Amino acid sequence: MHETIRRRDAAQAAFDRFNGRALAWGRDDCLRLAAFDLRKMGRAVSLAKAGSYSSLAGALRALRRTGFATLAEAVDAEGLVRIPPAAALPADLLGGTPHEGGPWVALGVVLGNGRVLGFQNGFCGVLQPTPEDLATAIAWRV
Repeated sequence: MHETIRRRDAAQAAFDRFNGRALAWGRDDCLRLAAFDLRKMGRAVSLAKAGSYSSLAGALRALRRTGFATLAEAVDAEGLVRIPPAAALPADLLGGTPHEGGPWVALGVVLGNGRVLGFQNGFCGVLQPTPEDLATAIAWRV
């Protein structure tokens, strides 16, 4: 399958699965969104193997059980290469502003055309990061 089509299909699958979903820690959250995308892109995923959680505090405990101080470190450990956010392609991951000032970056899946699928205000939807958002974002090639 052509790489462009594979990326498009993975991003579309993430959109179909998560768009409009309410945030439910441990089931429908940015970590599960990123893991879903990685699987759709054919990658083995260890991101979500720290056990179950049902709150932000539980997610942070699960993260620490894996030995990582930040979610960005956990994504790095997946073997993904960091790239400039402006170079992100559909199905790449984008890490945005830390959640509630902690070690959590809000992960999203790049859809293309300046759009990202991610959680904001308790729901998953299409976001359009501003240049200021991208200046502080982290992106990974999937």
